[in-house]
Amino acid sequence: MHVVVVGCGRVGSELVGTLEKQGHTVAVIDKRKDAFRRLPTGFGGYRIVGFGFDRDTLEEAGVKDAGALAAVTSGDNSNIMSARVARETFEVDRVVARIYDPRRAAIYQRLGIPTVATVSWTTDQVVRRLLPGDHPADWTDASGKVSLVERDLPAAWAGQRLSNLDEPGRFVIVAVTRLGSARVVEPDLVGQEGDVLHFMMEATGVDALQARLSGTDDAVHH
Repeated sequence: MHVVVVGCGRVGSELVGTLEKQGHTVAVIDKRKDAFRRLPTGFGGYRIVGFGFDRDTLEEAGVKDAGALAAVTSGDNSNIMSARVARETFEVDRVVARIYDPRRAAIYQRLGIPTVATVSWTTDQVVRRLLPGDHPADWTDASGKVSLVERDLPAAWAGQRLSNLDEPGRFVIVAVTRLGSARVVEPDLVGQEGDVLHFMMEATGVDALQARLSGTDDAVHH
């Protein structure tokens, strides 16, 4: 998959290296040419000098062919503008924006743009939001039998009781992150667009969980 990374600071350069190692093509945008010195040795992607919210710059970076975009500059406004242009103008499926102000993060979550606040920021968290299917488990116990996984709430489940997702003995939803705040799932809690779900599950049940979330097992209750 082609990924556009806006910002070539510490986080951006680490992210670029991680994505390339995973076999993705990458284009990195920064307003300063000297920022590219942080790129990993042997970086084979595109380097574009410009602003990540500029349409011509994004097109030069291959945004029309991109499956994901991460805006990780040091400025909240620039990041959210880049993310919104990618989502709304170029219809990029997956975008994530780095946000320093948690109050702003909640607003952008309502717009359907995943954010990662500085307090909890890691390159790994960005990759998980950009490429959730590439990370089957966030944690697995020492025996390798039980895993904790994080998944985005599919649109078909918005307005449905989250407890209906459970398949006792295989996977159970234990928490949900909503507008940047986590909470334990109660039996009657209804899903909302933008929710991030946290499941405890059998380590071998990833495919079954994906089938439940995608609706291919006819489990959505209307």
